[in-house]
Amino acid sequence: MNEALGKCPVCKEDMEVTRLHCDHCNTTIEGSFSLCRYCRLTREQKQFIETFIKCRGNIKEVEKDLGISYPTVRSRLDDVISALGYPVKNPRSDESKKEILNMLSRGEIGHQEAVRLMKEE
Repeated sequence: MNEALGKCPVCKEDMEVTRLHCDHCNTTIEGSFSLCRYCRLTREQKQFIETFIKCRGNIKEVEKDLGISYPTVRSRLDDVISALGYPVKNPRSDESKKEILNMLSRGEIGHQEAVRLMKEE
């Protein structure tokens, strides 16, 4: 069965479900139904979320699994956060710098990687 489209392939606006049907009892309901926030994400955003959850939110593991850099993981995560309707924090925040230092102290990244990431922040 095909997955419902969350965004219009022509204009990219949110789609609306107008008919639901149960194959088991043959019940059909027509009306105006909204899709959940996650249904409106792109296929790529959903795949990223799945990988992020599988890796238990460990950005280093997401990097390895997807073969992308730390800044790319952060960018994709910010994209998903924004697509779900939440504000994205300023990447130059003290919180992101603290996270880089925490990753360094946990041994998830090396000194050079930490310096590089701090310069990008």
